[in-house]
Amino acid sequence: MASASLLKSSPVLDKSDWVKGQALRHSSAASVAVRAHPAASLTVRASSYADELVKTAKTIASPGRGILAMDESNATCGKRLASIGLENTEANRQAYRTLLVSAPGLGNYISGAILFEETLYQSTTEGEKMVDVLVKQNIVPGIKVDKGLVPLAGSNDESWCQGLDGLASRSAAYYKQGARFAKWRTVVSIPNGPSALAVKEAAWGLARYAAISQDNGLVPIVEPEILLDGEHGIDRTFEVAKKVWAEVFFYLAENNVMFEGILLKPSMVTPGAECKDKATPEQVADYTLKLLHGRIPPSFLSGGQSEVEATLNLNAMNQAPNPWHVSFSYARALQNTCLKTWGGRPENVKAAQDSLLVRAKANSLAQLGKYTGEGESEGSKQGMYVKNYSY
Repeated sequence: MASASLLKSSPVLDKSDWVKGQALRHSSAASVAVRAHPAASLTVRASSYADELVKTAKTIASPGRGILAMDESNATCGKRLASIGLENTEANRQAYRTLLVSAPGLGNYISGAILFEETLYQSTTEGEKMVDVLVKQNIVPGIKVDKGLVPLAGSNDESWCQGLDGLASRSAAYYKQGARFAKWRTVVSIPNGPSALAVKEAAWGLARYAAISQDNGLVPIVEPEILLDGEHGIDRTFEVAKKVWAEVFFYLAENNVMFEGILLKPSMVTPGAECKDKATPEQVADYTLKLLHGRIPPSFLSGGQSEVEATLNLNAMNQAPNPWHVSFSYARALQNTCLKTWGGRPENVKAAQDSLLVRAKANSLAQLGKYTGEGESEGSKQGMYVKNYSY
C-alpha cells in the first residue's frame, strides 16, 4: 500500500517528466500488455505505468504543498463569475483561469492543479497552454473525469456519478494532453440515509474509475465526498465515513487497483452544516485522524468550510501525531478572496494573485503544522457552505 514510508522512498518527478506527449522511461522489468484498437490507438495496462504512478503521487504529496482544485464546470464557473458581475463567456473563464495558473511562485505551495476539460485544452490570455504554465511552476496538471451526478433509481432520493462509459479513451487523451492525475466526484448524503445501495454504488464507481485511470497513466484521487448537508452531529458523520471507506477499499481491492498509485481525499469529519453543536479544529482533527487510522495512502482533506476554518482544521491535524502526509485539496477555500479581489478588472490581477498566494502559503504552513492564523481578513473567515452543492 502507498504508505508514507513507501512514498518517501520514491524519487520525485522532475517537471520535464510530464511534459505533454512525453512518457517516462519504464523499467525494463515492467511487463507491458498492449492491445490493438480499431482507431489505431494503443491502451497500455497499469503495470507499465506503475513506477510513474508512484512518482506522480509522491510529487503531489511533497511537504508543504497541496492541490488547487479549479475544476468547476463551465456552469459553476459562471456562477462564480456572476457573483462579481461578469458574464459567463469563455473569454472571462480564460481570464480568471489565467490569473490562477500564472500567479508568480504558486508552485512553492501548490503541487497539483485539478482542471476542467476546457481548461486542459485551453491557452492563457497570452497564448501559452495552461498545462505548460503549470509545468513551468512545477505543478502537476490533473483533470476532472466524471460526467456529473444523476438520480440513483431505487434509492432514497440519492445520486450516483456517471462517466465510466468512454473513460478509458478520454483518460488516454488527457494523458497525451499532459494530465497526470484524475478526480472523480461522487457523494454520499447523510440526511438521505445513506442507503446501502448508494454507498455500494459510490464505492464501486470509484474503484472502476481508479482502475481505468491507472491503466492510462493517471493517478486517481479517490474521493467519496460526505456532504455537509444536515443537522447530524460529528459522531454520525464519523460512523458513516467509516462505513463508506470500508466499502471503498473492498472494491478497490476487487478491481486490482494499485494502492501505491492512488491519493485519498476524505472529507474532514465535521458535524452537519446545520448542526447546532459546532466542532473545534481540535475535535475535527481528532475525529478525522481516527477515521484515517487504517487508511494507508497519502490523504488530501477537503473542505466546504470558510477559508480560515479549512486551514485551522488542517493545521490541527498536522500538529497531532499521525503516520500520513495529510495535505489539502481546496477550491473555494483557496479562490474565494482571490475572485472577489479580482472582480474582473485587469488592474486587480496582481492583488488577486497576491491574495491567492496568501491562502496557498497559509495552507502550506498548515500542512506543516505551523499555521498561526495571524493577520487573516474578516472575509476569509466567512463560511462557504452551499446546500446540495454541485459543480
